[in-house]
Amino acid sequence: MNQRIRIKLKSYDYNLVDKSAEKIVKTVKTTGAVISGPIPLPTEKKIYTVLRSPHVNKKGRKQFQLCSYKRLLDIYSSTSKTVDALMKLELPSGVEVEIKV
Repeated sequence: MNQRIRIKLKSYDYNLVDKSAEKIVKTVKTTGAVISGPIPLPTEKKIYTVLRSPHVNKKGRKQFQLCSYKRLLDIYSSTSKTVDALMKLELPSGVEVEIKV
């Protein structure tokens, strides 16, 4: 298999993303494939503003922030052994994995 496998990791906790990226790098390197990454992609921040009280303190507001962290991994010169190792790999819950071949 001389094709590129691209893995995108996404989570709301940066520790989970980094740990799962390290796991993937270790398993891919043991199979003998070439890997580039993890490349950190820009953090997506969503800010929500909520009124504290609808009646008395109309000007008092609270802001909440939701950050999503992303990493990108590219695997080159992969073998069937590499694909099997990636399928058997268990990643923590809370990490979204997107694989493109």
